[in-house]
Amino acid sequence: MSRHPNHRTHVIPEFPTMKRLVLIGAACLALTAVTPVRAADALPQLAEILASSDDAQLQLDILRGLSAALRGRRTAPMPAGWTKVEAKLTGSANGEVRTLTQALSLTFGSQRALADLRQMAADSKADAGARRSALDALLAVRDAQLPPTLLQLVADAEPRVVEAAVRGLALYDDPGTAATLLARYPALSVGARRDALNTLAGRAANSRQLLAAVAGGKIPRTDLTADLVRQLRAHKDEALRKQLTEIWGVVHETSPDMQAEVERVKRVYWAGGSTPGDGPRGRVVFNKVCAQCHTLFDTGGHVGPDITGANRSDLDYLLQNILYPNAVVPNEYRATTIETKDDRTITGIVKEQNPAATVIQTANELLTVPRGEIKSTTTSDQSLMPEGLIAQLKDIELRDLLYYLSRPGQVNLPAGQ
Repeated sequence: MSRHPNHRTHVIPEFPTMKRLVLIGAACLALTAVTPVRAADALPQLAEILASSDDAQLQLDILRGLSAALRGRRTAPMPAGWTKVEAKLTGSANGEVRTLTQALSLTFGSQRALADLRQMAADSKADAGARRSALDALLAVRDAQLPPTLLQLVADAEPRVVEAAVRGLALYDDPGTAATLLARYPALSVGARRDALNTLAGRAANSRQLLAAVAGGKIPRTDLTADLVRQLRAHKDEALRKQLTEIWGVVHETSPDMQAEVERVKRVYWAGGSTPGDGPRGRVVFNKVCAQCHTLFDTGGHVGPDITGANRSDLDYLLQNILYPNAVVPNEYRATTIETKDDRTITGIVKEQNPAATVIQTANELLTVPRGEIKSTTTSDQSLMPEGLIAQLKDIELRDLLYYLSRPGQVNLPAGQ
């Protein structure tokens, strides 16, 4: 088909050309902070293509590109023609197209998207996945009116919604957070409890209420794992640190006598006899103490290295790495603490930094923190895995954990777990 050389079309040329347009548009958006004019030229073209095309895959390619380019930005100017895109694609038969369109519309300041997503998140009769996606989108733009809804959703019947609500509360300095999470704590799932503890540990005021609950026996002292203790100690609050020491004890950051401690724990282990521990029970301990950060046999977190292929049959190797994680610390596993301008403390492993945001992996989630919200960033020479990780375990729990870690293959969880 012939065209006048000066003719400019935005309506479905050959697919390879369209793919190039998508990539160019995403690249321009990524450069917005430096060259906003180039992005402003590309966005209306992409909006016109989205409004003109009925190709769901093409729509997804463009929407995914826009979403990736806008990662780390809570708001962006709405491009010309987006209202038409929103009206068309929020009715798409493709669920991902609908979700991405609503999330982008929210970033572009659409009041329609804001109202629809708030309604979806709070609707207990709606699809759980759609509610979770709605919450994720609202949290991505930090909807100022969301905290009351989040506090209510902590008691929701849908676990995925509860998880999102508990994690989402960490974004807000809301006075009701600590009381709500502490009251609901016994009813939460194991995973939601970990999320609740991480949320409470993120702010000094909530941390004080958390420690008071532990001191009063409302939360088991053993639920304060060593990684949480490190998070609590990261607050620049001497009264809070003193409170933590009274509950937890002294936290050592150095290893005065590695070999002596290794030998002591080995004696505890072999006191269990020829079969020192129980594998299924050990898996329960692993899930509580280690699985937030480490993957073993394809289950667990991704903060630290996957330990499936490690030399786990060697007890000395296991103990040296568990007891003294700071002996050798690769750069990619050094702990970083971010303080936000609204007094939240986040500790984790930095995965990516760009002009718009810092992406940090914490013990329970991957966070994208906009640069404009960061007050300070401090990288430690210590591993994110703290010393004292097994200090609070009973002897039988320690033996079970070490026995499980030494197994060549996965074992079943105990019945009912």
